[in-house]
Amino acid sequence: MDLAVQINELVKVYNGKVRALDGVNLTVEAGKSFALLGPNGAGKTTLMRILTTQIKPTSGEAYVFGLNVVNEGSKVRELISYIPQEMSVWTDISGYENLLVYAKIFDIPHHEREKLIHEALENMGLIKVKDDLVRTYSGGMIRRLEIACAMLIKPRIMFLDEPTIGLDPAARKAVWERLNVFKNDYEVTIFFNTHYMDEADLYADEIAIISQGKIVARGTSEGLRHSLGGELITFTVEKTPINAEMLEEIQKLHFVKDISIDDTSISILVYNAEDSLPYIMDILRNEKMPVSKVSISKPTLDDVFLKHAGMRFEEKGRISDVVHTRRMIRRG
Repeated sequence: MDLAVQINELVKVYNGKVRALDGVNLTVEAGKSFALLGPNGAGKTTLMRILTTQIKPTSGEAYVFGLNVVNEGSKVRELISYIPQEMSVWTDISGYENLLVYAKIFDIPHHEREKLIHEALENMGLIKVKDDLVRTYSGGMIRRLEIACAMLIKPRIMFLDEPTIGLDPAARKAVWERLNVFKNDYEVTIFFNTHYMDEADLYADEIAIISQGKIVARGTSEGLRHSLGGELITFTVEKTPINAEMLEEIQKLHFVKDISIDDTSISILVYNAEDSLPYIMDILRNEKMPVSKVSISKPTLDDVFLKHAGMRFEEKGRISDVVHTRRMIRRG
């Protein structure tokens, strides 16, 4: 098996005390799409910056296609493209001119530039707007242009830090459709972070969850969901805070596998929802816990994340911050 990424006992400590990565071990197969999920501050961006040679680890080793990211950084950079969360194109020039600037930065030979720029524009569906100023582009078009710039050198692996954050569902789908064509045509490995569970579910061949600097779970989306097993009963409640003693009583029921709560609901993982529901309802009634809604479902990827990371994804605040920043940049 050809490995695009191999990480052994990787540790990163900031300021001698903040342990961003705590003994990470990870492999990513070449030609696959790999998603790294984790709450803010879990170590996702730190790991990606080490793999792209921007920062050095405190200890441990990391390899990209067999090249050590510390000792062979210049060779690693010849094989990779990196797209950060922050905007990486200029809005006061055209899409074509942005690609021309990047072609010069990448030191692409003069006689090859036009062909590669045209291919990148075509790959990302931007031929018709190549001469328009980037400030007139939509958010999805800007992200596609950034990816087009990264495609110029035909990298063996693309590192994407939240590639579609802040985009609407249609724009996200368009970006991934183009990425997958490029991935399949050139056998490119894609390593990405995301705050969208459905994005990881739909487009990642394998997923890892990182929490507090450690990889706490990995596998396919289906495998991770299946690992929880059972059925999920979710009670929407009107009374807060939720009684801890009541939760302990529910947890003692032999058919209860796990319990999680948030501000307005209690989610209980059980072996069989139909058989379990009456017993749980009795406890809720005895505690005079008003329930406005009951739903039964199979575990989702978000439930897996909740189990291993101890929280659900907090998308709204993070996404709004990125959208606001990008709008400000576009306005100059």
